[in-house]
Amino acid sequence: MNHATLQASREWWSQKWLELLDSYRFKKRLERARNYSRQGNVLNIEFKGAKVLARVQGSETQPYRVSLSIDHFTEEEWGYVIENMSQRAIFAAKLLAGEMPQNIEEVFTANGLSLFPFTLSDVHSKCSCPDKANPCKHIGAVYYQLGDRFSEDPFVLFQLRGRTKEQIISDLRQLRGAKVQVTASETGEIAQPRTHPQYCVNLSSFWQYNEPLDSSLVVITPSSSETVLDVLGAIPLGKTEESLVGQTSGDVVTRCLGTVYQQVSQQAMLTAMNMGGG
Repeated sequence: MNHATLQASREWWSQKWLELLDSYRFKKRLERARNYSRQGNVLNIEFKGAKVLARVQGSETQPYRVSLSIDHFTEEEWGYVIENMSQRAIFAAKLLAGEMPQNIEEVFTANGLSLFPFTLSDVHSKCSCPDKANPCKHIGAVYYQLGDRFSEDPFVLFQLRGRTKEQIISDLRQLRGAKVQVTASETGEIAQPRTHPQYCVNLSSFWQYNEPLDSSLVVITPSSSETVLDVLGAIPLGKTEESLVGQTSGDVVTRCLGTVYQQVSQQAMLTAMNMGGG
């Protein structure tokens, strides 16, 4: 598998990080760095706060020590970013699922920031080797290894900017939770999230209608035979199990839910008829 194929198989945020290296004009040094990364010369990588520390085996007996960091954002800047993330339900959902949203940069640029470094000079790196060039092949190898880390965990990039995965998830959950709480409980009003108000309902009063209604306008009809199961299609719940005799888990769940929906519809009809007759 060549370098282009390897790069295409990585998630977009890893590719964007590696674009920094591809812009480096000393291609032979870059090729040696890539080989170091592939051949296991990067012995270990660890985070110390927002700084990356690594040991890279070179031509000498003792491995070289590499450090790498980028400018991290202040607490105030991160506060604005997290607030913007929480207002975008799809951003919050993807990040909480461990996925980097495609247009995540929007929440940073909206606050005059950039998640990704613009050039290699924006990345502060040092190596204990005698090579005065920066990045040397040892630093370059760590760059490539970090690209793999980003592919596995998008939160690594946030950590370089000064915010851990645990902090971001905790802040997002706290802000998202606050947005769906009822803010006017005394009046019975429903608190609506800023982004998707249709997803926030008060279950205790969902079926109530408090306005006068002319009884002549009320028509009780059976529910449609089409349910949400028909609209959504097959439920992707794993492969065929031996005990299910040729049926997938999704088939069994669909059949079970179909029975529940039918019973609920029948009970609703009976309730409506009894209320109408009373």
